[in-house]
Amino acid sequence: MTSWLSWPVLAAWAVLALACAAWTIRDLRHDNAFLGGIMKVAWVLTVLYSGPLGLLVYVYSGRGQIRRDSLWRRSFRSVAHCYSGCGLGEILGVLVLMGLLAISGWPVNLATFALAYVIGFGFTLGPLMQSGEPFWVALKDSVVAESLSITAMEASALAVNTGLAGGADIGEPLFWAALVVSLTVGLLVAYPVNVLLIRFGIKEGMHNPKHMMEHGHHGH
Repeated sequence: MTSWLSWPVLAAWAVLALACAAWTIRDLRHDNAFLGGIMKVAWVLTVLYSGPLGLLVYVYSGRGQIRRDSLWRRSFRSVAHCYSGCGLGEILGVLVLMGLLAISGWPVNLATFALAYVIGFGFTLGPLMQSGEPFWVALKDSVVAESLSITAMEASALAVNTGLAGGADIGEPLFWAALVVSLTVGLLVAYPVNVLLIRFGIKEGMHNPKHMMEHGHHGH
């Protein structure tokens, strides 16, 4: 089933993801410079992880040029910021534990989950505060809501990664392909969770970037 999978295939995916990220960076610098620094990093990481899908999420929900906001767009912004931190935690966990310490099995999953939670939490708290939300409100929003979102994201991502990669070594293309697929699965699973959390008022969610753009223009 994986006979087609090779380093050239992964290289082609990497080129595509980098091209999408380059467009995102240019757009953030020229047309959406008003977004906070953490938010910009979060969008670039989201696009790097999921390539064209991440770019679609950014264009649909993260730019100040969206015509009107909605629950669906707000939920995508919310899950993308969580996703960027969680993905970074997973990648760091894998590189340190498997690449440097040669550890495998459940300790890797446990450590990556912990790192994903901590970094994902930080990537959500920061943008909420940058968008004007008071610290304690942002903290409550992050701790209560992100625990559910991150758990859904990481449980699905780790399960898919384990199922696809099996015993693949870090030096095999299957290992990295499984990581890419599992990250995107985590994004898709956590999205409806965020829709429900925002719909029922458990989670505040990210503010409308169009309003932020208009406020920034008025400030100038």
